[in-house]
Amino acid sequence: MSVQRIFFVSLVLGIASVATGLTVVQAQTSPAPVVPYSVVGDAIPKPLTEIPGDPKRGAAIVVDRKLGNCLACHTLPIANEADPGDVGPPLAGVGKALTAGRLRLRIVDMKKVDPNTIMPAFYRMSGLHDVDPKFSGKPILEAQQIEDVVAYLQSLK
Repeated sequence: MSVQRIFFVSLVLGIASVATGLTVVQAQTSPAPVVPYSVVGDAIPKPLTEIPGDPKRGAAIVVDRKLGNCLACHTLPIANEADPGDVGPPLAGVGKALTAGRLRLRIVDMKKVDPNTIMPAFYRMSGLHDVDPKFSGKPILEAQQIEDVVAYLQSLK
């Protein structure tokens, strides 16, 4: 094989590996698509994922001020949480009061329950206003995160 041919093959393989690397990076940074769901009455009865929600992951999302940020508006039965909000209802006992389907709809898009709510839609991408460009085109939470939060809230009996 000539030196020129070896160089050409090396160049093609290098470009292919760079292109593959870019595809992997792009796939990791692209938001997961919003999965279709059906609203029945005041609930989304079917989970958004096949993987059951994890209450521990859900609790972490709920208290994360840069993710779920539920404490901005709600009080939760969590010791030593600083500055819980009081705009929304307290969430202690919410798992006894609401089914998983009713909780799911309220997290996905509370405006379907109460059009005048100030609660953000955590799983909607259209019809939103004043969205920071870095968050445009993706929901606040992914489907699995919604299921994790539902599982956590269901544990609050």
